[in-house]
Amino acid sequence: MWEIYEHNSLVKKLRKIPSEVLKRYEKWKDIVVISGPEGLRFIKGFHDESLKGEWRGFRSSRLGIQYRVVYKVEDKKLYVKVIDITPHDYRRK
Repeated sequence: MWEIYEHNSLVKKLRKIPSEVLKRYEKWKDIVVISGPEGLRFIKGFHDESLKGEWRGFRSSRLGIQYRVVYKVEDKKLYVKVIDITPHDYRRK
């Protein structure tokens, strides 16, 4: 089983995102805990992909038309660090 760690700033954002996006995020977490990031590839709606450029090493999955979850698998361990849920703006702040 995989573990999911959420970045501190994500907790505040979770209160503000639409409820349907939050439900998809909870489903995303269920899939990752059970089968890891590889399990996301079997569900076409998440469109899991690796990022390029300054976000190289990170991955993103769709949570809706606009929202994405940005995450990273660190040190090839069985845990995933969720960095952000963003309305598709990948610029670093």
